[in-house]
Amino acid sequence: MLKRKVLVAGGGGFIGGHLARALLQDPRVGRVVCVDIKPLDDWYQVHEGADNRVADLKDLAACRDACRGADDVYNLAADMGGMGFIENNKALCMLSVLINTHLLMAAREAKVSRYFFASSACVYNADKQRSYEVTPLKEEDAYPAMPEDGYGWEKLFSERMCRHFSEDFGMTTRVARFHNVYGPHGTWRGGREKAPAAICRKVIEAVASGRHHIDIWGNGEQTRSFMYIDDCIEGIRRIMDSSITEPINLGSSELVSINQLVDMVESFAGVTLERHYQLDAPKGVMGRNSDNTKIRGYLGWEPSISLVDGMRQTYDWIESEFHSHVAIQQ
Repeated sequence: MLKRKVLVAGGGGFIGGHLARALLQDPRVGRVVCVDIKPLDDWYQVHEGADNRVADLKDLAACRDACRGADDVYNLAADMGGMGFIENNKALCMLSVLINTHLLMAAREAKVSRYFFASSACVYNADKQRSYEVTPLKEEDAYPAMPEDGYGWEKLFSERMCRHFSEDFGMTTRVARFHNVYGPHGTWRGGREKAPAAICRKVIEAVASGRHHIDIWGNGEQTRSFMYIDDCIEGIRRIMDSSITEPINLGSSELVSINQLVDMVESFAGVTLERHYQLDAPKGVMGRNSDNTKIRGYLGWEPSISLVDGMRQTYDWIESEFHSHVAIQQ
């Protein structure tokens, strides 16, 4: 049996690094090409067994080079971060549309067998996310369109690009809408980190400094679901291998408030912190959760790693990174 050549666009990123590791362990895969715009020293994970390349996939020529000979393409490449980054960098987020457009063009030319696009729950209509007591979002709730400005619009448009490349050119495309992925080997400082990593870092900093307070964006009542990275990778592989032709939720259905997430991380550290609520900070929608009816129906599976188990592993990794970073600076 001929082994497959696989391209991971955004292979130097958080999810891309974990996906590349899983693909390298798959006996069906013979070669993994990882491409990212960041210098190799800035990649979250660099796997020796992969063909690691630095290139700007907003450029069509770079996409053609990356797709040459590929059987499968996983597009995880995007300029993005947590809510603070998304709300303040809408144009940069929108420019990621060039990556998906050019990758689709190059993948079609290269006669790629399957193409996966990583979309986001930010595509969902904002009117359905105005309450903390959220009704889980179903796939059809993306329309009528009112996504997150900038980042959400780019993801929704790119979903449509995948659909029309399938309809017009017969390409096999798969689209998953990620709901707040977290875990080790991700961004935990610098402004692009998401809530789970930011809260872990803030609690660790409070313990290390002896200043037992924490700044929380918003009033802490915002509700979310968070999916551990191992569930995300499992879901990506299952969706890619499936017959699912429509965009589908990939997220945990375990709903939690930001305050409850802080409670959990405080319990790991054995502290109780004074909370300072920053009501003028970016906080996103009031509530968001994943309706997993369709993914269960298609796959007989859904993300199931509990938040407490995933956050425990994430906290331990960030704590180790924090102390290593402090030691280097001293």
